[in-house]
Amino acid sequence: MLQDHLISAAHLSRDDIEAVLDHAAAVDADPDLVRGRHDGRVLALCFFEPSTRTKMSFESAMKRLGGETVDMGAVDSSSVKKGESLADTVRVIEGYADAIVLRHPSEGSAKLASEFVDVPLVNAGDGAGQHPSQTLLDLYTIRENAGLDDLTIGIMGDLKYGRTVHSLAHALTNFDARQHFISPESLRLPRSVRYDLHEAGAQVREHTDIEDVLSELDVLYVTRIQRERFPEEREYREVAGEYRIDAETLEAAPDDLTVMHPLPRVDEIAPDVDETTHAKYFEQAHNGVPVRMALLDILLGGDR
Repeated sequence: MLQDHLISAAHLSRDDIEAVLDHAAAVDADPDLVRGRHDGRVLALCFFEPSTRTKMSFESAMKRLGGETVDMGAVDSSSVKKGESLADTVRVIEGYADAIVLRHPSEGSAKLASEFVDVPLVNAGDGAGQHPSQTLLDLYTIRENAGLDDLTIGIMGDLKYGRTVHSLAHALTNFDARQHFISPESLRLPRSVRYDLHEAGAQVREHTDIEDVLSELDVLYVTRIQRERFPEEREYREVAGEYRIDAETLEAAPDDLTVMHPLPRVDEIAPDVDETTHAKYFEQAHNGVPVRMALLDILLGGDR
């Protein structure tokens, strides 16, 4: 079963993942199963970085469960601006809420914060580290469209700074997926992530050209270049726009290829892909609500 906190996808077992996905499927089919179950509960949203999908889907999920949310608001208008430590911030917020969702620019911040609170804490992104709740909705989307067993997936784009990539790659080791990573040399998977994947027995292949592997894929997971993570603008400009797919690119793909993207996109997926049967990224975003409803329900003790 899930532990009290959700910090890293690397900590999720196959049983953990399937418990959330099965519960999400039941909630998706019949939201009345959990409607009002957490009346009177409060979820704290602590976002030290911008967010649209993650923040709003957690808020929607909690309200559909019957609970409420409190929002820390912008960092510039919080006590963080006065120099308050993350540890003190979460210890204070713990007194206002039954669970905390934390996004922070520093890798390892969620793990640190979880050591100072007793309420469930969900990592909603810690710099270039992990984003496990995104991974759960990604896996739900994959399972609904392609299945998770005997899966061949290509993950393309910014593999160095992409926390969604790191989380998803770790979680897929539970399903023995064949993972192909496509990126410029400068944005390859970090050595530490590659090491962990190999230690977990993952089937990992690295490429610089999508055409090398496109015809073999069940799923293509595209990510944007993480401009905000680059230490210098010059380094970003050198790779910006280098990896892009359009409807013409996908003519060489299998008919049942599922194309995903954690969003927001910039120019890595052309708008003409939206009109193809391959495009599942808006469905993927919508899946954030039932998956996060299921996750919160489990963490708050509604489905143990």
